[in-house]
Amino acid sequence: MQNLKSTLEFAVWASKQAGDITSHYFKTNLEIETKADTSPVTIADRESEKMLRRLIKDRFPEHGILGEEFGEINAGSSYRWILDPIDGTVSFIHGVPLYGVMMGLEIEGEAVLGVVNMPAINEIVYAAKGLGCFFNGRLTRVSEVKRLDEAMLVAGNVPATPDESFWKVRQRVKNFRGWGDCYAHMLVATGRAEIMLDPELSIWDCAALLPILREAVGTFTDYKGEATIYGQCGISTNGWLFEQVMELVK
Repeated sequence: MQNLKSTLEFAVWASKQAGDITSHYFKTNLEIETKADTSPVTIADRESEKMLRRLIKDRFPEHGILGEEFGEINAGSSYRWILDPIDGTVSFIHGVPLYGVMMGLEIEGEAVLGVVNMPAINEIVYAAKGLGCFFNGRLTRVSEVKRLDEAMLVAGNVPATPDESFWKVRQRVKNFRGWGDCYAHMLVATGRAEIMLDPELSIWDCAALLPILREAVGTFTDYKGEATIYGQCGISTNGWLFEQVMELVK
């Protein structure tokens, strides 16, 4: 395994370069296109990913790259970067600053490194296996709230039907706020919320989250409780509440 510390430093730097590009386009009159899956995309998404790809290729030419906008290269590599150039594009195009540049790294299929850079609010959270989790350069970790009735739940999409997992958890917690995307998961990682429910995710949404939550001594799993970036959904918790949450959502 290569030096994860230096690789993490590179990823933090690269995410800031891409973040500068997103900042250039933020709150400007962008043309909004619709992808085949009906999600929006802008030139900012594409230029951000192009920057990340170029920097990774220059530093690690043998590494694989999978990105939301431009697919996969070097698919057989033991090292694979997984990129979301703008997580929270809907927020971005509406001038809401709660979006992020996300980078994850897999080594031999294990998610070992994650960076979430949120340039519009000057927050960056990053982690690598065995190195801890950092928030704006300082070690951080999840909260120590141990009771659901003292917890803060965050979620981006609130389902309408009363029997959904969200409502089962919502009825048990003390507070709820409607923050979504990577920002909400980072609230859990940095101890500002205890639970984030995300029923629909792609691999590029998850790849950075698992190592970050793990190094922050929390949990990131799918709705079955498996710690994976392939579950197409995600629950972040502070760890103390994991079992209680899973009893409600399984």
